[in-house]
Amino acid sequence: MQNLPYWRLSGFYFFYFAFVGAMAPYWALYLRSLEFSAFQIGVLMSLLQVMRIFAPNIWGHIADRSGRRVAIVQSAALVCLVAYLGVFLGTGFWWMFLVMSLISFFWSASLPLVEATTLSHLGRRTERYGSIRLWGSVGFILVVLGLGAMLDHLPVRSLLWVVLALLAGIVLFARFIPEAEIPTLEAEPVSLRSVLRRPEVAALLAAAILMAAAHGPYYTFFTIHLVDAGYSKTLAGWLWALGVICEIGVFLAMPWVFRRVRAETVLLFTLGAAALRFLIIAWAVDHVPLLLFAQALHALTFGAYHASAMALVHRHFWGRNQARGQALYNSLAFGLGGTFGSLYSGAAWDGLGAGVTFTLAAVCAALAAGVFAWRGRAAAEARPDSGG
Repeated sequence: MQNLPYWRLSGFYFFYFAFVGAMAPYWALYLRSLEFSAFQIGVLMSLLQVMRIFAPNIWGHIADRSGRRVAIVQSAALVCLVAYLGVFLGTGFWWMFLVMSLISFFWSASLPLVEATTLSHLGRRTERYGSIRLWGSVGFILVVLGLGAMLDHLPVRSLLWVVLALLAGIVLFARFIPEAEIPTLEAEPVSLRSVLRRPEVAALLAAAILMAAAHGPYYTFFTIHLVDAGYSKTLAGWLWALGVICEIGVFLAMPWVFRRVRAETVLLFTLGAAALRFLIIAWAVDHVPLLLFAQALHALTFGAYHASAMALVHRHFWGRNQARGQALYNSLAFGLGGTFGSLYSGAAWDGLGAGVTFTLAAVCAALAAGVFAWRGRAAAEARPDSGG
């Protein structure tokens, strides 16, 4: 990885996803300690997804026009840290709504721009992306397990200081990420609109929305599903960690995989694996070996899926379309798809039950596989795979 700022990029991913590991499982506990209702907690937690529908596109457009991705990441990370200090100044619902909206708006600027920067540093060696991104998984695991143990002995308000330290880590590593050269082909100018009109690009984005929607019940109700089935919270935490540990193994293996298998083939396989995984969670939660297998499939449904999706986004959105392409992918998949996934799972859970809710997740994944198999692979042969 000569001339690649490996540890500076890896460090950013570490702290970014460590922050996710603190917020996703535990922030709702802090909000509950403030005596907010379940509805109020749901509204506040949804801000992390809702802001990702439009904010990344704003930042991506600014970055592509200015060509200064890292400078935007550095500024947004610092403003996010300053906005976060508001949690120490008030605890009312509307105050927290304002603070979390600001945090989410500026926090959502970072990842798509850093993804584009990382892939620009990698150039045609996109198969090496996984060895950098895996440090985000390491950060997530350490924080999820460490905070779980810590909060058994310390008041939940101590979470505020941990999150502050993680945001400071994001600011620190953002400061040292170097700008990457943005490749352009002046002889072949391509507008973003013309890229989006290509059927393989539309199929990729549609599949990404459906795949994120498929994960809605998992990220919202998986722990509740386990506890209702009789598992302890400690075991539930380790089942979460098992999935991410397997994900790290896949990130390490992706360079070998991409040298032998096209990114389109990998992506399609992971969509099918997601459908199988959510069916197992739906109807075999009390069968421990099958549940362990379902969690091991996280290596495919997140690790291999994300690596192959990033390779394809990098291929389709090149030059000065890169930042906006990453932003569009993030806003559609994690913003629109993630919000839809949370909404339908919340609507279905009480009335239809866990089995039907996770079956709906499997249906979303199967639809994603069908869409991508129909249009995502056919036109891909017209352009060589830059990922190997």
